[in-house]
Amino acid sequence: MTRQQLLAQLLGNISDEYDKSAGSFFYDALMPAAIVLEGIYANIEKILPHAFAKTAAGIYLDYKAAEQGLTRKEAAKASGSVTVSGNNGAVIKASDKVASDTVTFTVMQNGTVTNGNVAVSVECDTAGAVGNLPAGIINRFPVTLSGIISVTNTEPTSGGYDAETDDELRERYFEKVSRPLAGGNIYDYMLWAKEVGGVGEVKVQPLWNGNGTVKVMVIDSGGAAADSTLIAKVTANIEQKRPVGASVTVVSAEPLPINISVRIYIKEGYLLEDIKTNIQSAVSAYLKNIAFQQDYVSYAQIGSRVLVQDGVLDYQELLVNSGSGNVVVSENQVPVLGTLEVSV
Repeated sequence: MTRQQLLAQLLGNISDEYDKSAGSFFYDALMPAAIVLEGIYANIEKILPHAFAKTAAGIYLDYKAAEQGLTRKEAAKASGSVTVSGNNGAVIKASDKVASDTVTFTVMQNGTVTNGNVAVSVECDTAGAVGNLPAGIINRFPVTLSGIISVTNTEPTSGGYDAETDDELRERYFEKVSRPLAGGNIYDYMLWAKEVGGVGEVKVQPLWNGNGTVKVMVIDSGGAAADSTLIAKVTANIEQKRPVGASVTVVSAEPLPINISVRIYIKEGYLLEDIKTNIQSAVSAYLKNIAFQQDYVSYAQIGSRVLVQDGVLDYQELLVNSGSGNVVVSENQVPVLGTLEVSV
């Protein structure tokens, strides 16, 4: 309510025998109260949506989730190993830094160069998927280290996951309240797996290898196959909560590369590389959205992701896994973007 509406209500409680016009005693006395009440009503309107899980956000959604025993999954830091080259006997110490062009990593152990190099473990300084880098991307030192010449990661770094978003936490909340839990049913195993940071979607196969057996298949929060570290974390969490006697096997879905090639017609003023990056993001998001939800990758949906990008007039010669039709996804697979070739 506005201050004028509130003031009118306040003045309405004053007898008409008194002057209530602008500038009168009652008008001037009640206007400050109307201004304060206006602010209170505005805050109430902002707070009310946070009382419901469907519209709550941030810490207020955390409070609602906590009522169901759910906690927002925190971001995790990526880790891996790097090979440091230098003079024999040179030392790289725990707490030294190595870096890519975008993020830095902390060396987690002391190492001494022998025969020209030494391998040491590293952890990303920034939590989140930003630390998951392909091989060869870590290539420099923020600060020069005596006797140390170069560094590289011969294997990708992994295990970095972004914090759970409001939408992701809200989805888990409604899964919890809408699906019956009964001491070891399918929904229990889905809940237990999704409690682990870095887990995206989950598929449960009861009795997959006889009575008392359960297979839990997971993918990570990026829609890709889960690595061994994530599988171990899910296994440990389920083992703490499963019914006595259940034999549980946790596995990752098998990645199914979706290789795409397409020729596009570009509007004037747009760059091919920018358009390719946007297509990559759009297709990756589509594949993540259908993981464990759909048993095929739609050729038409891939085409639509190409066509709607800014700068694209039209396309032709679209091939998805060397064909012009839908790609079948088996129940043990998760589609992930493989190669993407975009030409003009």
